[in-house]
Amino acid sequence: MKRSCPFYISTMLLFAIVFSSCSSANRVSTATSTPNQSTVRHIALVMKTLTNPFFVEMEKGARRAEKEFGIQLIVKTAAQETSIEQQIEIVNQLTRDKVDAIVIAPGDSRELIPVLKKAQDAGIIIINVDNQLDPDVSKTQGLKPVPFIGVDNKQGGYLSAKFVSDKVTTSTQALILEGITTAQNAQDRKTGAVKAFGENQNITVVASQTADWKIDEAYDVTKTLFSKYPDVKVIFAANDMMALGAIQYIQETKKTDVMVAGYDALDDAKKAIKDGSLRSTIDQQAAEQGYRGVKSAVQSLNGQTVPLTTIVDVFLVTADTLK
Repeated sequence: MKRSCPFYISTMLLFAIVFSSCSSANRVSTATSTPNQSTVRHIALVMKTLTNPFFVEMEKGARRAEKEFGIQLIVKTAAQETSIEQQIEIVNQLTRDKVDAIVIAPGDSRELIPVLKKAQDAGIIIINVDNQLDPDVSKTQGLKPVPFIGVDNKQGGYLSAKFVSDKVTTSTQALILEGITTAQNAQDRKTGAVKAFGENQNITVVASQTADWKIDEAYDVTKTLFSKYPDVKVIFAANDMMALGAIQYIQETKKTDVMVAGYDALDDAKKAIKDGSLRSTIDQQAAEQGYRGVKSAVQSLNGQTVPLTTIVDVFLVTADTLK
């Protein structure tokens, strides 16, 4: 029996609408509105990825600011924290879309500067969160001073590494799992950890290697380094994702005497602290960074003066603080 034409058209129209909605890779809080269609300010939050729960928390803070200040938040993310070219294209598209402001957690401290200058030259407000843009490269390439909201990553790295370092009383080897080497926050966390380990004459850092913020890479790097340095008893990982990757290898190989310190205070990291497989991590208030980033963008759009640097407090998280 033939299906009636109106029913068929209605069905196909409904399918098209559903398909269009589901295929959107990026989320906008008000789907019926696009930049410059109304007087509502359009502020984009550009993050590295949503595969790391840290950035999920950052978005929550930005959404709180969206409601508070009555703006439209456009959330864009790359596929992975190493997807720098994808972040560059996202900024290019936002510039073409003529958003009012871009709040960005850049995957790299240098490579995003040219495209952000292009956006800035187009009249778009730029706010930097989480990973600070290189000030020297910014100046050289003509990027005007950009407000930064983040934490003292050297202090955070120091506090987390010191917690395990203070427990070492005999000659011990240590490893450091770094983030992306060209990211300022990764460099600073490593610097803090090196300082903490250096204060204990019993500790020797035998290797420091990047695992690009990722669980799987951290697992592989830890496995490789333990084949060279089987007597390692301490690991500092510059984020919790890498710490969890190291812990996975340690548990699989039944090593019970290795202390691991992390950074980010993810829920899975807190669970690992409670079960004893992770000793410490750092809460750098991801949601607060997202909130303050959007708030600073709104203030700038309103002609208010925004501090060039806003430091959010870090907190050491251990088994004692979770009780």
